[in-house]
Formats: sequence, structure tokens, C-alpha cells
Amino acid sequence: MIFLYSFLFCGVVCLIGQIILDNTNLTPGHVTSLFVVVGAFLDSFGLYDKFIKWFGAGTLVPITSFGHSLIHGALKAAEDNGLLGLLAGMFSLTSVGIVAAIVFGFILTMIFKAKD
Repeated sequence: MIFLYSFLFCGVVCLIGQIILDNTNLTPGHVTSLFVVVGAFLDSFGLYDKFIKWFGAGTLVPITSFGHSLIHGALKAAEDNGLLGLLAGMFSLTSVGIVAAIVFGFILTMIFKAKD
């Protein structure tokens, strides 16, 4: 049943994104940024952790989990190290994903040719 819940959560996130794209003048970059902020907002109030318990790993797949990871790491490090930990903790959980996106993006641009 957890697989179904995970699938439905990701599907609802994608559905909301597609509805926003179809009915507004926002670009995919705007929608992506919006979802990161929503994930951070939900984690600030402790709601995203409840989503993880209810929906399983499906909550860690969409872009909303990036906002969750940013705030989660920042708040944890702020508890341990104060204000300086706030900035360091923000990137401790997300650094691997950021580096992977940069490296794979570079490799794929070397392999494939962009269309005009």
C-alpha cells in the first residue's frame, strides 16, 4: 500500500505543477522554485516529516523534498552550532545532489548537442 501512496503523492505534485503551467504565465523555473519554497515552508512547521511518514519515499522524489532538505539541515545545524551552523547546515544535506546535478549536466552537454 505504501507504494501506491508514494505514487499518488508524486502524481499529485506533478498534477499541481502541470495545472499551474497550463493556467498561468509562469515558466517551469518559476514552478520549480515555488515547489522548493513550499517544501521549505512545510518543513518549517514540521508538516513535511508527517508527509514522509504517511507517503514514504514518494515524498523524497519531487522537488519539494529539496526545500525540505535545505530547511531541515539548516534548523538541525542551527540547534547544534547556532547562527553559523544555519548556513553550513543548509548545504550539508543537499551538497551531494547539487554537485551531482552540476557534474551530470556538464557530462550530458559534452555528449549531446542542443537543438535550436
